[in-house]
Amino acid sequence: MGETDTGSTAKDWPENYFNYFTEIEEHFRRARGTSLFLLSPIDWALIENWRAAGVPLEAVLKGIDAAFEKWRSRKVKRRVVNSLAYCAQAVMEAAERSPRAERTGGGGDSPFTADEIAQHLRSCASAFKSSEDFALRDLATVLENMADNAAQHAGDLESLEQRLTALEEKAVAILRAQQTEEVLFELRRQLNEELRMFRSKMTADQISALERRYLDTALLEWASLPRLSLFYLH
Repeated sequence: MGETDTGSTAKDWPENYFNYFTEIEEHFRRARGTSLFLLSPIDWALIENWRAAGVPLEAVLKGIDAAFEKWRSRKVKRRVVNSLAYCAQAVMEAAERSPRAERTGGGGDSPFTADEIAQHLRSCASAFKSSEDFALRDLATVLENMADNAAQHAGDLESLEQRLTALEEKAVAILRAQQTEEVLFELRRQLNEELRMFRSKMTADQISALERRYLDTALLEWASLPRLSLFYLH
């Protein structure tokens, strides 16, 4: 991985935006000292929160390094660092010190071809079309129409991501309304168990946002529905 460019501009948006997840994942693995470590659903939800909040990539990487430096400086290491949540506080501290790059428009060369985008959208549409819920099947029609205009969307990935985010939020709202209290309680219980040892490293607002993101993803997985973001294209 090369040096992170803190002066990224609008034309750099597609490459920087879609590298966000992979850069963080690879950096955390290197900081941890293992190439085979897999991030957990909590970790992915945390990255999504940072991305949605506009936390610069460089701040995340610096926060990870700072957290591991602090961990290695301890004389007694009670446990191995197994989650990005351990770095959450250090990341937010780095973000507060980091200037945020201005970003306007959706220009720049697309990292995906129109055919790749169309295939992703049609694959997602197929999964939604198999749902027994008519409202979710309606979303399949929207995705199919977007796939038919993939060439146009390839020229403005930022707008496409915003539309896909809106569709995913709508799908989650439909699924949430369908679930019993027992199912939602079990999902929250699993989340609380995973977060238990990391709560002290995050603010109440950070925990709330992470809970929402995790539960949204869990509901989609429960319904065997895919994530719509182009992050999941490959």
